[in-house]
Amino acid sequence: MSMQMIIRIDPELKDKLARLARIEGKSASQLVREVIEDYINERDIGAYIDDLWKRIGNELESKGLKSSDIDKAIKDARKDKAQSRN
Repeated sequence: MSMQMIIRIDPELKDKLARLARIEGKSASQLVREVIEDYINERDIGAYIDDLWKRIGNELESKGLKSSDIDKAIKDARKDKAQSRN
C-alpha cells in the first residue's frame, strides 16, 4: 500500500521537475519515487551487503561449491596466515 508524503520545494524547482518528468514520459511523483529509492539504495549499506552476499552465494553455487567448502577454505587460509607469522 502506497502512502502519501507532502514536501515543500521552490516553485522554480517544481517546474523544472515537472518539465524533466514530462520529457522522460513520467509523472513528477514517479520521478521523485525513483530518486528517493536510488538515494536509499546508495546509502543503505546493510542492503548492499545482503545483496553482495546473495550474488556471491549464487556464483559459488553455480560453481558447485557448498558452505562447508567455504568454511574449510577460510580456516585453511587463516591457518596458513598464522603459520607465516611464526
